[in-house]
Formats: sequence, structure tokens, C-alpha cells
Amino acid sequence: MRPQATISVVRVLIVDDQPVFRQAASALLAARGYCVVGEADCAAGAMRAVERLTPDAVLLDIRLGDDDGCDVARALTRAHPGVAVLLVSCDDDRLRAAPREGTGACGFVPKSRLVATDLAEFWPQAGA
Repeated sequence: MRPQATISVVRVLIVDDQPVFRQAASALLAARGYCVVGEADCAAGAMRAVERLTPDAVLLDIRLGDDDGCDVARALTRAHPGVAVLLVSCDDDRLRAAPREGTGACGFVPKSRLVATDLAEFWPQAGA
């Protein structure tokens, strides 16, 4: 009898202060086979959610109202080095100007390009 292959679904947390984007991103990720385990709308909520939900990956907006997504990425990746953080922004100039060094993020994608982006370039793949 051959052992069954274990299929591991990548668990993702979405962090964005805009409910409409969280909903759209959740639908996109689910359609691509990712499991959205939760959402957060601020830095403190993101930290609590990662601790509680232990996602494999985080989709994180650079602009979180009063919070800075780069600071959140830095804190998340220091506290949870195994979490793959992908930064997104609707402001392409802000994304280009974001300090890439030291954030711990595995990449940066404009929100307008998220649909066309192969997320496997940034996050672990299901079954890996």
C-alpha cells in the first residue's frame, strides 16, 4: 500500500484597512486554492491574528490608516520568521518608495497587479 500524499493548503491572513479590498483579496485567494484564515485591519490586529491563527503567509497593505505596513512587516517577520509577508499598495509610487530593506517582506506588488501576479513566486505552494 502506497502512502497517501499529504496536501497542505497555504493559510493566508489578509491585513488591510479597507473591507472592500479584504473581501476581493479573499475571493481571489480562495479561487487560487489558498485558505484565508482571517483578516485584520490594523497593526495590533495583525499581530494578534498571526499569533492566534498561525498563517503561512500574510497579504499586508503598506498603508493601514495610522499604521505603517512596512513597520508591521518588520515586526511580524521578526516575531514569526516563518511567515511569508507580501506587501501590497494601491499607490504605486508609495510601493516603489517603500523601504524594501529590513522589512522582512518576501515581495511587493501593486494592488492593481495582484490579479495578474503568480503568488507562488512569493509564498509557499500547496503541497510543498
